[in-house]
Amino acid sequence: MIPCKRLAAVACAALLSVPFAACAEDAASPVSWEIGAVSDYLFRGASQTDEKPTVQGSVTWTTASGLYVGSFASGVDFGDGSPDIEVDYFVGYGFDVSDKVNVDVLLNRYTYPGASQMAYNELVTTTTIAENWKVNVSYTNDVWGSSTTGWYYGLGGEWGLPNDFSLNANVGRSVFNDSDVAQDYTDWGVGIGRSFGIANVSLGYYGTDGKGRDNFGKLADDRLMLSVKIAR
Repeated sequence: MIPCKRLAAVACAALLSVPFAACAEDAASPVSWEIGAVSDYLFRGASQTDEKPTVQGSVTWTTASGLYVGSFASGVDFGDGSPDIEVDYFVGYGFDVSDKVNVDVLLNRYTYPGASQMAYNELVTTTTIAENWKVNVSYTNDVWGSSTTGWYYGLGGEWGLPNDFSLNANVGRSVFNDSDVAQDYTDWGVGIGRSFGIANVSLGYYGTDGKGRDNFGKLADDRLMLSVKIAR
């Protein structure tokens, strides 16, 4: 189990801005928030919490023009002496190219309090086609704080099902400039979710290819992940 102090710290980071967002919402505020728990925090197929559950939260402020800023927090566990929390800060802009195509460009700053050497930036572009399909291309010149260039190419989709259920699937490819840092690998996932008002419960099955398991060991094994989140 994740130590209580870690859970408390992540919960505080995730919840600090939620009361503000909730209160402002009555005035049609542009602030949105999400908080929840996951059985494992997976990032591109690899566990960030040593296969343990954690809590997560985010808050985003969006303007009418499509510009937005926000933050995301989650527990992490990379081993003894590692940071306990990931806190990301992001700024982005989304716009419609046509009635069926939307483009979103986001700059994300990954930080790990207590381990500043791990911090890095990533430029993330997401193209949504016909509301159901998403194409992701991401770039960093300092993946995991290693001074190595990394690219990520992803394709995913989500489709509505009867009775407020939904089906989602994704596949992605991570490419690294230096194979000594990591080998190129593929990750994938498929899941089903259901909405209950402002809450969403989802269960998915995720994994990587052999190169992913070579990079991360058991942390990249195939696995089920349960997620319960509330968003406004």
